[in-house]
Amino acid sequence: MGSSHLHMHSPAKDLEKAVNWAKRVCGSCGKDIEFHTFLNHSGVCPHCGELQRLSAYERMLIIVDTNSFHELHAEMTSRNVLGFPGYDEKLQSSVQQSGITEAIVTGVCEIGQQAAAIAAMEPNFMMGSMGTIVGEKIVLLAEHARQNRLPLIIFCASGGARMQEGMFSLMQMARCSVAIKRHSDAGLLYISVLTHPTTGGTSASFAMQSDITLAEPGALIGFAGRRVIEQTIKQELPEDFQKAKFLLKHGFIDAIVPRQEMRGQLDWLLSFHTRKTAFSKALPLRLPEIARQPLTAWERVKLVRSAKRPSGLDYIGKVFEDFFELHGDRCFSDDPSIIAGLTRIKDMPVTVIAQQKGHQLQERMEHNFGMPNPEGYRKALKSIRQAEKFNRPIIFLVDTPGAYPGIGAEERGQARAIADNLYELASVKVPVITLVVGEGGSGGALALSVGDRVIMLENSIYSVITPEGCASIIWRDANLAPQAAESLKLTADDLLRFGLIDRIIPEGEDFSSENMDQVCQIIQEELYQNLLELQRLSRHALVRKRQNKYLAMTRSTYCHPQPRHQTIENRKNQGG
Repeated sequence: MGSSHLHMHSPAKDLEKAVNWAKRVCGSCGKDIEFHTFLNHSGVCPHCGELQRLSAYERMLIIVDTNSFHELHAEMTSRNVLGFPGYDEKLQSSVQQSGITEAIVTGVCEIGQQAAAIAAMEPNFMMGSMGTIVGEKIVLLAEHARQNRLPLIIFCASGGARMQEGMFSLMQMARCSVAIKRHSDAGLLYISVLTHPTTGGTSASFAMQSDITLAEPGALIGFAGRRVIEQTIKQELPEDFQKAKFLLKHGFIDAIVPRQEMRGQLDWLLSFHTRKTAFSKALPLRLPEIARQPLTAWERVKLVRSAKRPSGLDYIGKVFEDFFELHGDRCFSDDPSIIAGLTRIKDMPVTVIAQQKGHQLQERMEHNFGMPNPEGYRKALKSIRQAEKFNRPIIFLVDTPGAYPGIGAEERGQARAIADNLYELASVKVPVITLVVGEGGSGGALALSVGDRVIMLENSIYSVITPEGCASIIWRDANLAPQAAESLKLTADDLLRFGLIDRIIPEGEDFSSENMDQVCQIIQEELYQNLLELQRLSRHALVRKRQNKYLAMTRSTYCHPQPRHQTIENRKNQGG
């Protein structure tokens, strides 16, 4: 169904007539809430601040632009195909209780004057359970969004699969997944918002298949129910188990968004992904001249380890605009040593992935001193793949002593996580720029450094091992670290001379998180000009050039190839 057909035959839904304007009673504090106040507070109790249950139409009313919602397939209703006892009566009572014909409302709308396909599940209709019609309406909505190239937003609220429909219900998990994958393969944005509760078959299918996964505060999110788990394992579960914060900590959602901020956040995300911005070759700005410092290798090592030196988030705050952090690896955890998110540089949308050390001891401990675990690299990999889908350049900010050498890290596949990043970056079809801002420690840094451009700050370092580690292994004396630093040739000047990096950005004296504005101005302009240059290449040419760069690297220094057309007889004559 095309957009013109939709607008011709489906008038905008009068949502104010669709909702029940009766006075609300807060389920937490028990106080009355006048309905206009209820809506003005986005369904949050003005007395105690607790979130109230929203119907599907109420959800639309507080999210979409006024008079912009056009409902799709409102006429579709469930049937008792299996002849399940009592199901007909349950359907009838659910229609009367909720005022709608099924456990989901679907349609198209505008949010901030940006078109989107949207769905909201209805918790008052059989607890938002997913039956055949719920699945069918999601499939039809996703297909409509794909055909009309619309972003898709689904507000999830479900108790799981509908038992009264047996395997017909279970199959909706697969059907919805196919439709969501087709929408994704078309390069289109899908945002899911997990509300209270999102469980069972819904959580194990379309709710968790989005590009960006948001949750409301306090939402219950999980597959198996709490009571089922406790009965199975014979243990009492923590109070926060399966709550939104629990999911954020364990890496399964990107952000928890307060309900009052949800509309604004969706508006921003739609704009970020759908607004077309034309970029032309801009003349470089006249930048401040910063004198270089004549320091030894060991002096530079000590400098980059200083607690005063800027860390990842410091650069994000100064070089970029409108940063929205994406959390988690969708597998195990949200590693705080790697920060990933959506942002802009001079109005150009980019993905930024930064290693974060922090400054004071407590902050450094919270960020594991900038040493990523496997989940940190998998978080980066998730963001790399998302950036490629949306044709968004990637900027890495590298600052790590190395990947974390722990038991858990090895158990969870540290080597495989680093290898996966290197493999993906070899062919990712968007511009990639790495900026080494501090320590570039071994494979832990290289996993974020296979770029079209690799730039280093003047006093940053990049090495196969720490000077202390080198001295301990080679000379069995860590006190010889200064000598090792010199021998490893780990400074920006050394690496530029060897052709292993592309540019150096000067820092000047007294460079710190309190005195970084001039350097950040240079960084911003350097990144922007490089991106403009790289974006002129086709995706195929970009990848080919990157691959050739790394295939040729070090060859002229260490390798002495044999003649290209040497015969077997030649080799025999040479004793080969």
